[in-house]
Amino acid sequence: MNQLSKLLAGSLLLAFACSQPTQKQEESIEETPSPMEQKLADYKSVKLTTDLSALSESEKAMIPKLIEAAQIMDQLFWNEAYGKKDSLLSATADEATKQYIKINYGPWDRLDDNIAFLEGVGTKPAGANFYPTDMTKEEFEAAELDGKTSLYTFIRRNEAGELITVPYHEMFAEEVQKVSQLLKECAELAEDEGLKKYLSLRADALLDDNYQPSDMAWMDMKTNGIDVVIGPIENYEDALYNYKAAHEAYVLIKDKQWSDRLSKYAAYLPELQTGLPVPDAYKAEKPGSDADLNAYDVVYYAGDCNAGPKTIAINLPNDEEVQLAKGSRRLQLKNAMRAKFDEILVPISKVLITPAYHI
Repeated sequence: MNQLSKLLAGSLLLAFACSQPTQKQEESIEETPSPMEQKLADYKSVKLTTDLSALSESEKAMIPKLIEAAQIMDQLFWNEAYGKKDSLLSATADEATKQYIKINYGPWDRLDDNIAFLEGVGTKPAGANFYPTDMTKEEFEAAELDGKTSLYTFIRRNEAGELITVPYHEMFAEEVQKVSQLLKECAELAEDEGLKKYLSLRADALLDDNYQPSDMAWMDMKTNGIDVVIGPIENYEDALYNYKAAHEAYVLIKDKQWSDRLSKYAAYLPELQTGLPVPDAYKAEKPGSDADLNAYDVVYYAGDCNAGPKTIAINLPNDEEVQLAKGSRRLQLKNAMRAKFDEILVPISKVLITPAYHI
């Protein structure tokens, strides 16, 4: 693969990106890297930082609690994406391979169409670990189960081998109890009333899988300095039906100055919909008036959003009823965007652009 191809292969990555040889690597150029080391070379670690000076002491005290909650979301996503994390890692002696497993949350390469990079593991199940691996589509579609298409249930087998549903809050009872308690502690610390309400409702939602009230509260937040997106949210990991939501978390620090500069664009959403070049029948639903744009620094990714490439923006909630009532929020992750620019676009520019015009 030539240098340009390598750079373009890394252009999907955010917190990790294409890497250039370090001085140490150049000194040992005669040493041939292993295939797994070559895979790791497509990634680069980037330290995500932010300015905490605008936060109160109470807000600063929330950050480690939110990160601890996010780390539990990470454990839950491992279960959903693969299953037995510890046994997989303990069976692997090579450190580069272990690191690549951690990046991908399993033995399948997320940048290479989920092809297995370990021998003997087989093809990744389309339904990940949300469904029994021996379940057929015909069996699932014929089963009469309450909540089988819910975002928040696992499909498992009972002792008789029959399909059953297991709600997330039962499957992960101990873990969600802990996360709920951490969010309640953060709610007690929160000085912003909107954030306090959201954290309290989100803590409750983890215990019964009813996320709509907390989504509504999340949309109502306007003056918070800290934000956390946490819970089972996106359904991409379920490539079988796209029914099941995977756990993830972002811990975010709001850049209020940049958010103010972006806010004027949200006011154009109704006008933009009116002007869409489609029949009026497709414009019957009106976007909520509370839709907004905000700029954040992300200080922690966990779970689904941390698997392989890192995103630079968030557009939530996914609940269509919440969207119609409240609109949606678009969170621009400013420091992740900077990492993408510095570690992906700038190296690409050095290949594509004549040296006289290099950044």
